[in-house]
Amino acid sequence: MTKPLISVVTGGSSGIGAACVRHLAKRGDQVILLDLPGTWSESALKEMGVQAYPCDVTDEQAVREIAAMIESRHGAVAHLVNSAGILQHRLSPDKLTMTEWDRVVAVDQRGTYLCCAVFGSRMAELGQGAIVNIASITGWRAVPLHAYAPAKAAVISMTACLAAEWGRSGVRVNCISPGFTITEALQAAIDRGDRNPEDLTSQAAMGRMVTPDEIADSAGFLLSKAAAAITGINLPVDAGWLAGSTWQTYGGVPASRHTPSAGVRSC
Repeated sequence: MTKPLISVVTGGSSGIGAACVRHLAKRGDQVILLDLPGTWSESALKEMGVQAYPCDVTDEQAVREIAAMIESRHGAVAHLVNSAGILQHRLSPDKLTMTEWDRVVAVDQRGTYLCCAVFGSRMAELGQGAIVNIASITGWRAVPLHAYAPAKAAVISMTACLAAEWGRSGVRVNCISPGFTITEALQAAIDRGDRNPEDLTSQAAMGRMVTPDEIADSAGFLLSKAAAAITGINLPVDAGWLAGSTWQTYGGVPASRHTPSAGVRSC
């Protein structure tokens, strides 16, 4: 019987990270969740057969220690999903303190790089492995998030750099840029009235938001043998927001032309 692959997911307690944990566990991987203490449900993880360890991805010593412990206790890590990240409020540069800027960059950029450097370097030594970094469509466009968007742009850049660094050592590195995704955090913002759903969907070619499971499906593909020749890419999973956003200057994306007819079965 083939031994399950060991997959580590940072920020795996909620949102996209939690969806990746569920997806990888369902397909049979031995999944190890890393997140801040007290952020996960022990009963839910036990039901999925997932193990969790506390880890602050901005702490170099902690990341190195947890990586060594995982390999010693469970075996070599085959896959890494870097989903740990924090959002920021929309603030102009005169209102965005450097303390807040540093906090966002420390988690979203430094934390992603640090986990790549520690786990990826070991994968390169062993001659195999795959990494998926979670970036953002905000890393592609100008948006009023002056810490978050540049940090995610850096994730896109470092993904390509590390793909070239480790390609001949058998390690693939890719990233996904999610569009507006209906996570617990975004839904809470909508419920508070801080975000208008129409603003989030009106420019998407498909006219909707993305689900965490759709991001997880893409991550699972990029980690799989089906993507064996794919490295260094940035895959937008955004319901066509990047494609449709520039259409606003031409009146917006066209409405659906589909008119259901009686007697015509849908596929």
